[in-house]
Amino acid sequence: EDPGELMMSDFAKFDRPPLLHLAYKALASYAESNGMEYPQPGCASAAREVWELAKSLDSEKITEDNAVAERIVLHLAAGSRSVLSPMCATLGGIVGQEVLKACSGKFMPIKGFFYFDADECLPEAPLTDVAPSGTSRYDSTIAVFGKEAQQKLLDLNYFMVGAGAIGCEMLKNWALMGVACGERGKVHVTDMDRIERSNLSRQFLFRNRDINDFKSAAAARAATEMNEGMNVVPYQEKVGADTEHIFGDDFYDKLDGVCTALDNVEARLYVDQRVLFYRLPMLESGTLGTKGNTQVVIPNVTENYGATRDPPEKSIPVCTLKNFPNQIQHTLQWARDYFEGEFKQSGEDVNSYLSDPSYSESMEQNSKYETVAAIRKTLVDERPVSFEDCVVWARLKFETLFNNQIRQLLHNFPEDQVTSSGTKFWSGSKRCPRPLVFDLNDMCEDAGMRNHFDFIVAAANLRAHMFGIKGRTDEEYFTEVLQNVIVPDFTPQEGVKIAANDSEVKEAESVGDGGGMEESEADRILSSLPKPGELAGFKLNPVEFDKDLDDHMLFVTACSNLRALNYSIPTEDTHRSRAIAGRIIPAIATTTALVTGLICLELYKIVGTSRKELTIDAYKNGFVNLAIPFMTLSEPTPPAKTKAVVKGKEWHWTAWDSLDMNVGDITLQEFIAHFESEYNLDVSMISHGVSILFSFFANKKKLAERMKMKMSEVATSVTKRKIPSNQLFLTFEIIANDLETDEEVELPYVKFRFR
Repeated sequence: EDPGELMMSDFAKFDRPPLLHLAYKALASYAESNGMEYPQPGCASAAREVWELAKSLDSEKITEDNAVAERIVLHLAAGSRSVLSPMCATLGGIVGQEVLKACSGKFMPIKGFFYFDADECLPEAPLTDVAPSGTSRYDSTIAVFGKEAQQKLLDLNYFMVGAGAIGCEMLKNWALMGVACGERGKVHVTDMDRIERSNLSRQFLFRNRDINDFKSAAAARAATEMNEGMNVVPYQEKVGADTEHIFGDDFYDKLDGVCTALDNVEARLYVDQRVLFYRLPMLESGTLGTKGNTQVVIPNVTENYGATRDPPEKSIPVCTLKNFPNQIQHTLQWARDYFEGEFKQSGEDVNSYLSDPSYSESMEQNSKYETVAAIRKTLVDERPVSFEDCVVWARLKFETLFNNQIRQLLHNFPEDQVTSSGTKFWSGSKRCPRPLVFDLNDMCEDAGMRNHFDFIVAAANLRAHMFGIKGRTDEEYFTEVLQNVIVPDFTPQEGVKIAANDSEVKEAESVGDGGGMEESEADRILSSLPKPGELAGFKLNPVEFDKDLDDHMLFVTACSNLRALNYSIPTEDTHRSRAIAGRIIPAIATTTALVTGLICLELYKIVGTSRKELTIDAYKNGFVNLAIPFMTLSEPTPPAKTKAVVKGKEWHWTAWDSLDMNVGDITLQEFIAHFESEYNLDVSMISHGVSILFSFFANKKKLAERMKMKMSEVATSVTKRKIPSNQLFLTFEIIANDLETDEEVELPYVKFRFR
């Protein structure tokens, strides 16, 4: 009979859904004739019987002139008794969402049949030496992929970055698949977050008893409970440049691949650079409500994650952030920006002034006055010597931000102000603000927070951390100190210009305020600052905002809510503010199951089988939206190639390529000679990071000294940075010309193994 509409999942297989519909009909017919039993794995005659049934049922001539029809039907029959975790997760996510649609009436249901296949994972022909043992939990996998592929899964060494919604679902699938469950296998999983109650609804490895425990540790325990043979090592470290002493050369050298389960692009891009350098496959996925995407990154086959990027998000207008917010998103962004300036940028500026003798010369002229004024304020005028000073500072900041600045704004633009066109200035998206009066016991009903008190506690402790002072949070202490704080009276100033719109902001930036006067004042302030030598050893601790740290989010939430109260905007609690500030849309279980299922199917392909060689068209990137519903799988993009002519021959290299040198820690002179003899190239410049190690125009005496030094010694000498003991490689960028043609040759970086 006519199956009706068949939903597509892969437009490269346009004829696949009708074929699968026919194959399932044949399989059902076989089962009816055999006591509702499907063919045994490895039974070629039973699989062949299903194929014959399919041909006899093929009234539409689907199998004729279809080169893959026989293979697809035979594989379906041979594996029909198998239960594979990734396929269950993929289809389970889709079916689960369909059930929710039926219950809620929300979103568009699938009309007709939906068939999904990932036949690229399968060997060319069904395997025959795969009869189930009846004792192995991996019989299903062996029936489809064979014992060799299952052993490869058991011996995998993978790095899972993130143990949230996707990370938990991935570990569950891996435990069921047998990933890293052999003697040589290991999964390293890292996540610095702790478990909150709200996580329990979508991160299914966690239970009530795990609240406040680290996600990575709890997820590792749950995975080993599912499969006691699984070897999982949990970490609570952020993956980034500052943890390369943990996740360094020796760590990546032992890995077979990396799987990301991250919630931000910045971290993904960092991991992407790591997998490029170590030439490891990367499994990347993400969700956004009912939307999901998967990307498989294969060395030398596909482009890397960072090769193509989405356009930047539209930013909030400056004047809206500074003076005219009307949404909680505006006040949260303002609070985040204030955090960055007060606790990070000011500390970094002070440290640069104290450590870099030429810092004042490198300052941008248009912001020099603001920078040196901020340095003086941080280093001299408002420098605390005790925690009490930090509390007083926080109280005065409250008055400045949420009372004085608002009163100045209302002085410039009174509540009854009208524009030149006769309309009210405070109308439309411009909300008329009101100053806040400090009240330690004030309770915000919307957010259920004591925003006044929370702001003082969070600001004082962040300030104390910057200056290396021990903080505290007991309310009695704050109450006592705050009673004695003298808050100066504020009088609005005349002549203060406040931009009423973005065009006025740009005009003010282009005109500037003081020109030469500001520069001379900046020089005067600089000369009055303590000399770096007088503060030898003194250093601030700049605080970089992290939405996952509760004390950071307490400040941002309280600061945002107080500003929201200024403008009569509904406030939000810390949990909701964290989601908005981090641009987080909570994961839903159906989409998470689907994308992890798709990713695990790609892992089958990466592990591979000796029965089949894969090309780029076998791998699939996925894009889904369960609400519409929509699903499309497409082959990845190959890496972009750069043409170079070396020794008269063309070489097309990609981002995956490097010039690998494993000749020991040779001298700079030997390094240059190596390129001359091996590549017929004359090296004119060598750089390492931002430092130039060798150039034809450098001081001859210095060059002569460096020529005799080992490459690691040259790098250490120039950068003034000690090489970590676990670092095996150094990377160099070189500029070189062909010795015969004198043409510059564009080359990839040099990957130099010195240990």
